[in-house]
Amino acid sequence: MRYFIELSYNGENYHGWQNQPNAISVQEVLEKALSTLIRSEISIVGAGRTDAGVHAKQMYAHFDTEVVFDRSELTLKLNSFLPNDIAIQTIHPVKTDAHARFDATGRTYEYWIVTEKNPFHNQSAYLVYKKLDVHLMNLAAKELFNYKDFKCFSKTHTDVKTYICTIEKAIWEQHNELLIFTIRADRFLRNMVRAIVGTLLEVGLGKLSIKEFKEIIESRNRNNAGTSVPGKALYLTAVSYPAEIFTTHG
Repeated sequence: MRYFIELSYNGENYHGWQNQPNAISVQEVLEKALSTLIRSEISIVGAGRTDAGVHAKQMYAHFDTEVVFDRSELTLKLNSFLPNDIAIQTIHPVKTDAHARFDATGRTYEYWIVTEKNPFHNQSAYLVYKKLDVHLMNLAAKELFNYKDFKCFSKTHTDVKTYICTIEKAIWEQHNELLIFTIRADRFLRNMVRAIVGTLLEVGLGKLSIKEFKEIIESRNRNNAGTSVPGKALYLTAVSYPAEIFTTHG
């Protein structure tokens, strides 16, 4: 049987989602917990690879097992067994060929910014002291809809076959003390959101015009885009799947 596990995590103590030889990852901790509780070696495949320090309000991963278990009971046991910075929401039975990464039809991220020192957001938001022109940043963000190739925002020396992405939403909004950038697309390149935010901040600080922002995208050159902002303020907030991959077995 194949299952999708829905979880959330605070990424502060992890070197990203993906297993790594010399660093702790969310995937490693979850695999160990599942293997211990199911009493069978379990490997999981995530919906994506969040970088070091990045958080997830909603993440999915799939795993296979022949062991029969009660999904509600396993969810409770996992939440007792796992550290406090990883939480399991549900375990969904899915079709045997369903894939957490390749079947995802969309992903949504948020990036949190504060413009004044705030002791409650030291580890959860990025502090930008200078005044930002949010209106200009939103005008620049709208330009993202006019493009498909985002090589200029991709981590260099990555093994992707295409830099084509379809961005469906990109907007800055004020939520009390937080300025939140929300972006949704069918897929994202490595480091893409953090590079987009860093470049939009240069627009908001008056360092880049909207014309120059467009020229950066058209250049397809990562060196022309802005600095990647810190991972601690980035949140994967939603992953979408077609309804037909979920089943009622298990």
